[in-house]
Amino acid sequence: MNAQYSLPAIEASLTDFEVRLGAILKSDVEFIQLIEDDLVSAGGKRIRPRLAFLASAALGGVPGDMELALAVELLHSATLLHDDLVDDAETRRGREAAFRKYGNAVSVLSGDYLLSRVLYLLARTGRVELVELFAEAARRLAEGEVLQFQVAAYQEYSEENYFRVIEGKTAALMTAATEGAAILGGAEEGLREALRGFGRYYGLAFQMRDDYLDLMGDESRLGKPVGGDVREGKVTLLTLWLLRRFPDEVGAVLLRRAANAGDVERLRLMAEESGVARDMVAEIEKYVRKAVDSLHPLADSEAKRALEGLALAELQRLQ
Repeated sequence: MNAQYSLPAIEASLTDFEVRLGAILKSDVEFIQLIEDDLVSAGGKRIRPRLAFLASAALGGVPGDMELALAVELLHSATLLHDDLVDDAETRRGREAAFRKYGNAVSVLSGDYLLSRVLYLLARTGRVELVELFAEAARRLAEGEVLQFQVAAYQEYSEENYFRVIEGKTAALMTAATEGAAILGGAEEGLREALRGFGRYYGLAFQMRDDYLDLMGDESRLGKPVGGDVREGKVTLLTLWLLRRFPDEVGAVLLRRAANAGDVERLRLMAEESGVARDMVAEIEKYVRKAVDSLHPLADSEAKRALEGLALAELQRLQ
């Protein structure tokens, strides 16, 4: 982990997090336990728990930040179990998707089991306002995912719909991690707004960077073929801008979901030659800067600088 956003105290919290995650997911139902064991052992970047711990540290440390970190990761994991089924995914984090190993019903109900643990963790904090924050995040997650399918089905391509989708499917949960720390710490409104803004803008930049790399990235570094979004009928901001510039050619590719040989390569070339790829990088940088600027009300600290570094790292991943 880059030293810019890695602190010894945070790494210690994340180590403890892994132990606590395994404990909270214990079940005497074998199929549930097998799926949960896969989630724990597969790891992941743990970006959302890291956000929770850093936001807590930036406020001087708040009680209940472990429950917050666990709740936000489990809500994220529950959506992944459901998303893999909906998307008919082959793998998750390099492993066979849960529904392919255990069946649709077991995968969906195991996701529901994760949601039950989220509720338990939130109840332990004793903060009704935190429950409300997570309820709103879950609503926006569901709406964002469904809207993404609606946009593809009706071809309702627009920047407004794109941002509504990524606000829901990514930014809402990132915001829950950072604003949740402010709620637990009883932070004044200005600091709460700062952490809310950071979570939102960082979440948007994070998803925009992911969408950009899905088309323009290096397959050897991504560990998967490029063009997955286009093949699934998902229109990102990059492909939306290409569609506006070249409506006939790009529209045809989107309509057939890049089914023809060379479709993805053609989109990549058009993005490079037209300058759309460059414009997209500039747009991501704009949101990264908004995330960093949101933190100005917070007192200077290692944790604040680590949050800034986490956001700035999204630009490094574009190189």
